[in-house]
Amino acid sequence: MSEVEPESPCISVCLLDDKDICVGCYRSADEVTDWFMADAQGKREILQRARERLEAASTIRLS
Repeated sequence: MSEVEPESPCISVCLLDDKDICVGCYRSADEVTDWFMADAQGKREILQRARERLEAASTIRLS
């Protein structure tokens, strides 16, 4: 039985900030590129890092 592949978090707002993080999905430029070759576990790890960036950005904006 094969693992279910996570869906891409892309929302078609492809713009990198000054740290090369996409303002739409919060993946780094490298993670966006690596997504296509990553296995299911690698994609989950990318999604986790993107979530952490989103939460950090949300905390900064609320402060």
